[in-house]
Amino acid sequence: MVDSDNTTTLPFVIGQQRDELERPEPQATDSALRLWSEWQRARYASLLLCRIQQRMEARMIANTGIQVLTAVERTPWQLPVSAAGLASNHLIACEAEVFAMTEALNVQDSVPDIAATSLIGVIAKLEMIVGADRDIGDPTDFPWPHIASVLRDLKAIAGDLPAGSRTRERTRSDVARHWKSAVKLVTALKEEGAAEYRGDLAVF
Repeated sequence: MVDSDNTTTLPFVIGQQRDELERPEPQATDSALRLWSEWQRARYASLLLCRIQQRMEARMIANTGIQVLTAVERTPWQLPVSAAGLASNHLIACEAEVFAMTEALNVQDSVPDIAATSLIGVIAKLEMIVGADRDIGDPTDFPWPHIASVLRDLKAIAGDLPAGSRTRERTRSDVARHWKSAVKLVTALKEEGAAEYRGDLAVF
């Protein structure tokens, strides 16, 4: 049976983010700068979703003592209803974070295909490349510090990138889109797991 407690809404969480300011869209025709803005939005959404799932995990462990399980390990019949609801929402938040991060990585992967037409566009491309160092085993190894130093030099010569262009409405829309995709995925996993448990599907 599919757990119905998997549609937690997010505005109350996002509304608490104080580091987000309403700013106008950057006025630019450089495709690299527009790509950077898109990348920033995706990274910010993934950061918010990471915070949300961490809060849910802390609440789940504090209230129930349940250890976090992976999607493969967790099945609807293993937990009481209230605990299953907490675990389900935590799993949805984790999957939504993955969707957001995947979007950011896809934008990052398109950097080589975009030609910058200004120095600020070059800075935007380097900013995205340097941003990838979080996913590198050791960001202190060559060439990451060297690329970062080039980025600093360019900013000193040409100026920094424009201020972020996030708005609460857009951020909520981005997060809600990833949340909706995660709900669909988790619901499908639960339905498949329940069908296997009932013997409706062959287990190979």
